[in-house]
Amino acid sequence: MFRPCLALTFAWIEVTVLVPTFGDRASYTILEDPMTLNVEIFTRNMEIDEAIRDYVSKRAARLDRYLPELDTARLDLAYLKSARSANDRYVAQITVRGGRALLRTEERADNIRSAFDSALEKLERQIDRYKGKHRRGRGDGRSAAEVVPVPQEEVEETPVIARRKTFSLIPMNEAEALEQMKLLGHDNFFIFYNVETNAINVLYRRRDGTYGLIEPTIG
Repeated sequence: MFRPCLALTFAWIEVTVLVPTFGDRASYTILEDPMTLNVEIFTRNMEIDEAIRDYVSKRAARLDRYLPELDTARLDLAYLKSARSANDRYVAQITVRGGRALLRTEERADNIRSAFDSALEKLERQIDRYKGKHRRGRGDGRSAAEVVPVPQEEVEETPVIARRKTFSLIPMNEAEALEQMKLLGHDNFFIFYNVETNAINVLYRRRDGTYGLIEPTIG
């Protein structure tokens, strides 16, 4: 549960800061002009000062200049005390969406600003690839979106569910899913909602370099 503790209104931006009533999570919502990108900031195991909050929100708010269809940007900033390397303790994940687009990047560094800058640069390159693919045309005219698969987690000798992760599935056909899999650089598998069969499918790469498609059914 969060409660507002500070609200600042300027001519072009309204900033609402939310802090948790308990726990170690905090969220900050940056509401820009209705015609610009809405930026949401969430933190875990750390607090950010006003300078960092303004820096990341203003830089993220410019992403719609690269892809106008974007309407929301979510920034997840975290401190991982258990990270093996000090260079991996600060994590910045950026997720943007709008229309049928869903893009996400994540980077780590020894400070949150460097982690955010690296994630933002990576996202800008990802947007360029996304635009390049669609600028050449898709045959049926349908756009595609990126879905980040659940990363494989190391398990203990006694199997346990160590982590749960949710993500949005945006409808696409098999050709679009294959393109998105290559665009994201996921060589193992790619989960997508098949618009032609109205079902969740899994696209995977075979050892011989070809691809296979898993079509689950209820037994």
